[in-house]
Amino acid sequence: MRIRIYFAKTEAMRFTSHLDLHRTWERTIRRSGLPLAYTLGFRPHPRINLGSALPLGFTSQDEVVDVWLETEIPIDEIESALRRAVPPGIDIDGVEGIDERAPALQSILGASEYQVTLLEPLRDLDEQVRQILEAESLPRQRRGKDYDLRPLIYDLSRLPDDPDGHQRLIILLSSRENATGRPEEVILALGGDPATARVHRTRLVVQPEIVTA
Repeated sequence: MRIRIYFAKTEAMRFTSHLDLHRTWERTIRRSGLPLAYTLGFRPHPRINLGSALPLGFTSQDEVVDVWLETEIPIDEIESALRRAVPPGIDIDGVEGIDERAPALQSILGASEYQVTLLEPLRDLDEQVRQILEAESLPRQRRGKDYDLRPLIYDLSRLPDDPDGHQRLIILLSSRENATGRPEEVILALGGDPATARVHRTRLVVQPEIVTA
């Protein structure tokens, strides 16, 4: 049985890595008493498939994980068991059954939307946003390899400042396999420091739903 869990990663888990989040879900399912399925072979692994990796220090309200169980169980019983077992920092939004033959999460995700709060103000932010959107290319380097950030930015716009007067942005970035945009790179391109920003993923977008600017 394959289930899909929709959840939020809140402040209490902001500094939990992608690998540790995977381990957290494994422990949660074991604690819940649900019959977690494992791969075959010499070294079996739990059949847990997280969606697009969320970088360390980010929070999110729209995460998703697929889990395989050994037996069929009513969805309401699964959800109740998970809600009892889930640790602080993860809020479950819903659970549904998924066709065993459905594509892997990573193959259907096309974009991620992020809300960025700048704790240190940037001068001429509106002009910096305009220049990025009008740029034909934005050469960057990641792990020693050159790439163009511009085609990975589907949309970038200002939001009203938060109640404390911090500047805010909404960014829609590619999340396709081998073509993933990173909000920290956009912050750097704007002249900001990612270490002084708070990044919150607001939604994951499957490929047919993407609408670019």
